[in-house]
Amino acid sequence: MQASSSSSDESITGINVTPLVDVVLVLLVVLMVTATYLASRSIPVDLPVGKTGEASTAPLTVSLTKAGSLYVDGVPCSEGQLREKLLEARRSDPELRAVIAADGAVPHRRVVQIIDLLRQEHVERFAINVDADDLEKP
Repeated sequence: MQASSSSSDESITGINVTPLVDVVLVLLVVLMVTATYLASRSIPVDLPVGKTGEASTAPLTVSLTKAGSLYVDGVPCSEGQLREKLLEARRSDPELRAVIAADGAVPHRRVVQIIDLLRQEHVERFAINVDADDLEKP
């Protein structure tokens, strides 16, 4: 029997890019998830301490800073822009949830205004963000 002759000196003429595309897509998903998390954490907000806090995730994060600035998902906006974003988000998700991260120095009146705005736009499911680092461990 004669063995097939294959030369080890032959150059590779084709590259299979499917594994490369798979890796790039996985990295893209990881980047998108991480960027969303970092954007919500990058706003300087001194959250109040809560003893009964629990983990919660929501597609919409509303942040109020000590200076009175309003951010939605890490992007500065006005109350009118917040209403527009809520309307747009509710079109794709009628059961939209939100997390309100308000600095401890923000007046209670301002937090209630944002809660009222959310409820006017039919966002009934929302949570108040607290500092999880100070929570007691059971």
